[in-house]
Amino acid sequence: MEGFSEKYYEDELFEGLELSQETIQKVEFENCQFTNCDFSSADLTSSSFCDCSFKLCNLTLAKLPNTGMKNVTFTNCKVMGVDFSQCNDFLFQVTFMNCMVDLSSFCKKKLVMTRFHLCSLKQVNFTEADLSGAEFYRCNLEDVVFERTNLTKTNFSTAYNFILDPDKNRLKQTRFSQENLMSLLTKYDIVVDD
Repeated sequence: MEGFSEKYYEDELFEGLELSQETIQKVEFENCQFTNCDFSSADLTSSSFCDCSFKLCNLTLAKLPNTGMKNVTFTNCKVMGVDFSQCNDFLFQVTFMNCMVDLSSFCKKKLVMTRFHLCSLKQVNFTEADLSGAEFYRCNLEDVVFERTNLTKTNFSTAYNFILDPDKNRLKQTRFSQENLMSLLTKYDIVVDD
């Protein structure tokens, strides 16, 4: 399939689409499901996804300038190297379940109550993002960047491999486990005996 012929799709199920490096601009999708589709390096500029789900899809290096993501769920997807900070801010809401989101960016995004479950988020950039109330359930946060990030009520209790500087982020009622609490003290180069 070469791109999309229409500008608006509703209640559609798309399976096995090969759209790598395709240009899919200014297309609206409402309540659509994408299963086993390849959007790697696709240009989705100014398109809109509302109440949509992606399952077993590859969106690695997809381009999202001014793209709308309103209540979009990614399940078992590769979403690597994607700059979500370029997405349209209006009603931006995403959920990631068992996804590879490595090397992506959410700089300055409002991610209130966002759920990341069983995800790899290596080297993701959350600089100046609002992650208040977000949950990182059993996520690998290796080399994740938290700078001036709002982490009020964020749940890190099952997350691992992260380092967080309390002086450079907003922490209030942020949840940690005893096992990962040391991530807050890394910069002090101290030793804690069992």
